[in-house]
Amino acid sequence: MFIKIDFNSEEALYIQLRNQIIWGIAMEEIRNGDSLPSVRQLAEHIGINMHTVNKAYSVLKEEGFVKVDRRKGAIISIDMNHLQAIEELRKELTSILAKACCKQITREEVHQVVDEIFNHYFE
Repeated sequence: MFIKIDFNSEEALYIQLRNQIIWGIAMEEIRNGDSLPSVRQLAEHIGINMHTVNKAYSVLKEEGFVKVDRRKGAIISIDMNHLQAIEELRKELTSILAKACCKQITREEVHQVVDEIFNHYFE
């Protein structure tokens, strides 16, 4: 699993790590049932604090992307129904689209960006 963390980013490290794991799932680099590295292993590999990895894993668990087993560690387990996923998407997009409106990004530009990103995952 390839994880790229930008230590100069203003985005929190645990959020970057969470996003990288979600992207890995979306790109099928990580599959349902796969084990993630232990907190210690991943922290050492990336060069970050174990608490940061633990927080990312906790958020992923809360969001329904992983299950944590005391013996097996964090395991990819997509545990979300379709309607719940759509509602979460709606909440996240509402904030993103509000920012886009403030920056005068048009509907057509938004659609173009969404299509580009969507095609990246499904081509």
